[in-house]
Amino acid sequence: MSASETLRNLVGLGNTASPISSSALIIIDAQQAYREGVMQLEGVEPALEECRKLLDRFRAAGRPVFHIQHDGGAGSPYDITAPIGQIADIVTPQEGEAVITKHFPNSFVGTELDEQLKTAGIENLILVGFMSHMCVNATARGAFSLGYNPTVVAAATATRALPSPIDGKVISAQQMHEAAHTAISDLPSAVVAQGADVPD
Repeated sequence: MSASETLRNLVGLGNTASPISSSALIIIDAQQAYREGVMQLEGVEPALEECRKLLDRFRAAGRPVFHIQHDGGAGSPYDITAPIGQIADIVTPQEGEAVITKHFPNSFVGTELDEQLKTAGIENLILVGFMSHMCVNATARGAFSLGYNPTVVAAATATRALPSPIDGKVISAQQMHEAAHTAISDLPSAVVAQGADVPD
């Protein structure tokens, strides 16, 4: 069976990343929770390293960086008052970089992210972080719905295996990862394989 043409291609959006020179980097939920414990993700360390490489490039270019931190409340894996909820040391925010706390998968819901991006005149977004199928996916869709031009860097994201609600079989982390990125690449977001695919 042959693959269908993506809606992005049909409407002329294509699937290439915006250059760093005209984009902001959004690092979604790069928190310690995904490196250890019940929420540890497959492939999280290589993904964080890919995040770091992109972060270094954005900093070197003097482009805006936004760190999104999920707050799940006291005692949760996303307790931002505890070590488990802290942003991973490999991508620690620097002075002048925005840190935005969210409570929903979509980083735009109930936060000042949209306002800050519009104030800065930014339309192109490079999205990285966790999890591929959840907050990265939701944020990409949210960004598109608000008129932004998002690109997700697949190698800078990761997720976990989950049971199918249909027949109970385990859907592997890699299958979840690929399905999530394939779904958003149909229309809401460009998806590129790695940070090297994002031009300067």
